Amino acid sequence: MGGELGDARSWAGELKALHDRFVHRFSRSEPRESALAYMRGLIAPLERKNGWTLAEESGHAGPDRIHRLLNRIDWNADEVLDDVRDYVIEHLGDLKAVLIVDDTGFLKKGVRSAGVQSQYSGTAGRTENSQIGVFLAYAGGRGRTLIDRRLYLPTSWTDDRERCRAAGIGDTVAFETKVVMAKAMVRRAITNRIPFRWATADAAYGFSKGWRTELERADVFHVMATTRHDTVVTRWAIDHPVHDLFPGLPRQKWKRRSCSDRAHGPRVYDWARVEVRPWHREDRRHWVIARRSVSRPEEISYDIAYCPAGTTLDELIRIAGSRWAVKECFQSAKQECGLDDYQVRRYDGWHRHMTLAMAAHQPLQTTRPHTTRIQQTIRANTVAVLGSVVKVILHCGSWLGDTSP
Repeated sequence: MGGELGDARSWAGELKALHDRFVHRFSRSEPRESALAYMRGLIAPLERKNGWTLAEESGHAGPDRIHRLLNRIDWNADEVLDDVRDYVIEHLGDLKAVLIVDDTGFLKKGVRSAGVQSQYSGTAGRTENSQIGVFLAYAGGRGRTLIDRRLYLPTSWTDDRERCRAAGIGDTVAFETKVVMAKAMVRRAITNRIPFRWATADAAYGFSKGWRTELERADVFHVMATTRHDTVVTRWAIDHPVHDLFPGLPRQKWKRRSCSDRAHGPRVYDWARVEVRPWHREDRRHWVIARRSVSRPEEISYDIAYCPAGTTLDELIRIAGSRWAVKECFQSAKQECGLDDYQVRRYDGWHRHMTLAMAAHQPLQTTRPHTTRIQQTIRANTVAVLGSVVKVILHCGSWLGDTSP
């Protein structure tokens, strides 16, 4: 209990320190106070986090102040996000970090919430009435968290300007694919000089040759998942199918490795790589990487990598495995910070909620590594003590059972 209380105090202190970073973005005291109260409510142990429960947690008589913060008061969520990102880099910045793009769904009822329609949601694993947000995660040696977000607007919205205006979507906001959103977020990270070494994404984004080419021209190292139907340049063909590179590959070329250690244990596959794009800079390499299921060898996934010469297969596997970090960010931000608990319909309201939820998520991520290290030390010491006890018991048992004169 004492440890949990200490963690809560630490999180509250960090949350206030983070709030102080962007308090100047609000011109009046009410939104300043409401923003901090909103973030505190998002990390509070509430069963549901809506306008009424957050208002009650904040001591307000009703949800009006929360609704004004998200929907009516003038403030720029992107500017606040810049301040939040500075906080992230100060605490988690790592020159070897990985930028990870992914999207997540938010199930919604009705037809008036910005961007909502019946569409496939990876969160639900099926087609549902939902909104889709595209996010950028940052994963380094000191932790991982979300650092950018954009609401995807299907053409059913952008082709209907009256509907857009009713949801606060300006006439200048045009349709953008999720890949275009991903490009913009990574460009923004580069422009803002976010320290990182790699970028990665699943096949929905990595299949884009145009994006991979843009990253290469910017000399951004990447490991992008792709589909078996993708093609690459080899010594034998300009459009060589990636799935045709691995049949007949010698058995010793396949290496059994874990790509990540998650809560449910290591994820072990057989991995191999084949070099492609024979005409390249001397200090750079291009690889197609195959990931084969151990139990179902016919199931093979593919990645395409651009990296420094000398990069090992193990390093490329590590980058590919880091894609799971964004899933864990989604899970913790939804469970602990109300990322998916919101009652806003307007376009700017969505971005404001996501910005404040991501801000609330930061102190949990920056204080958790310290807590985790303490817990790991306690567990290690406990294991060592138990091991010593077991040795003593075994020794005593051996001594008691020894009947020799």
